[in-house]
Amino acid sequence: MKDSQTTTLAPVKTNINHQVIEINNLMKSFGDQEVLKNVSLQLFNGENLVVLGKSGSGKSVLIKCIVGLLNPGGGTINVLGQDVGTLKSKELDVLRTKIGFLFQSGALYDSMTVKQNLEFPLRRVKRDLSQKEIDEKVIEVLENVGLSDAIDKMPSQLSGGMRKRISLARTIVVDPLIMLYDEPTTGLDPVTSDEISLLIDRIQKKYKTSSIIITHDIECARMTANRVIMLQDGEVYKGGKLAEFEKSDDMLIKSFFK
Repeated sequence: MKDSQTTTLAPVKTNINHQVIEINNLMKSFGDQEVLKNVSLQLFNGENLVVLGKSGSGKSVLIKCIVGLLNPGGGTINVLGQDVGTLKSKELDVLRTKIGFLFQSGALYDSMTVKQNLEFPLRRVKRDLSQKEIDEKVIEVLENVGLSDAIDKMPSQLSGGMRKRISLARTIVVDPLIMLYDEPTTGLDPVTSDEISLLIDRIQKKYKTSSIIITHDIECARMTANRVIMLQDGEVYKGGKLAEFEKSDDMLIKSFFK
């Protein structure tokens, strides 16, 4: 008999001050290299939290630990009321259906059309949907990223900015509660970067998501952040509102906010 407890998560609270992610004393090493050192942070319901830091500061490793792609060497990660470190494989799979992860590369399936790329996660996560409902959802998210006319195109026919938008559409098509963005504007020209940043902000407002945005792009931070945390050498260097960072006299912070 199937154990229902392995696939059922506790109800998700939605009050505005609720912590949807809580990380305490997170550590991660690769061999002798310490990448994360006692990192603690919270993501609250409905906010965009920007995590700033130079390359190699541990930003991407942090969000990979959040979704269980990497196992931490110490500390705890609580996501939507669940201790990630204690979840069995099936429980972790269920939790991941509530988390959207936008990779740097976009990770579209090159052999599928845009429509097929969007249908794939819907069929896997929301198996009770009819084809009509799937079609309606695909059209909705394409409209929300401004690419309705790309529905029958192949990824190879899209520009870098368009691929990023389609990747974002594929991420939100299953209605995640949390969004994790890994360097969403990397490799894009300034105009396209601004378009993606505005889109991230619009997605948060429309879908009421709670988001962690990993970036070293200050303009992206300015356009999306409700709150900012800066990592330096694998540790939390400072946290607070964007205005606090922009007014800071700290030389390291000023080197970012020129």
